[in-house]
Amino acid sequence: MNEALERPYHHGNLRQALIDTASEMLRDDKGWQFTLREVARRAGVSHAAPYKHFPDKASLLSELAQRGFEQLEAETRAAISPRQRSARKAFMAAALAYVEFGIRNPSLYRLMFSAEAGDVATTHLGARAMSALGVVIELLQRGQASGEFKQRAVRGQAAACWSMVHGIVVLSIEGMLHPEKVGADPIRAALETLLEGLEAPAP
Repeated sequence: MNEALERPYHHGNLRQALIDTASEMLRDDKGWQFTLREVARRAGVSHAAPYKHFPDKASLLSELAQRGFEQLEAETRAAISPRQRSARKAFMAAALAYVEFGIRNPSLYRLMFSAEAGDVATTHLGARAMSALGVVIELLQRGQASGEFKQRAVRGQAAACWSMVHGIVVLSIEGMLHPEKVGADPIRAALETLLEGLEAPAP
């Protein structure tokens, strides 16, 4: 048992204490099979305390997932340096940051795209989740405006990009990108191939 999780919280922000504890459990237990009762016990509060802020476990998981989307957006935006003049370079940097986030936070990443993380409208179509996808859409719009990317329906391009990058993350998390199958640097090679499909033909 992780002793750090057993120590009770001594501050008054119960909601944040529950979120922090559940985040630690998600990371350390490599899943979200815990109950609200277990979260309360590890947070050092009464069994009824979580219900003051989360009516059920799904609502707590939804909050964790939405915070994950916020973190994902922040990290992909941070990867886009002002010095990267081309949309292509910016796209590659953001895509690599996305993949690295997923690999570094496997349990959180799985939760973010799980049907168990609350209802679709709140968790997956809410502003926090859409803002992460918004980074991709902005980069595609930038590339089309500069003539670097093909003129296509942006959301269709975004769906293709998201599907491929998501697949890369899942295969990486599961340890399935064996060099014997996909070469020594499959992530960058796959992203380069994706970019070649986006790029407009040279004039």
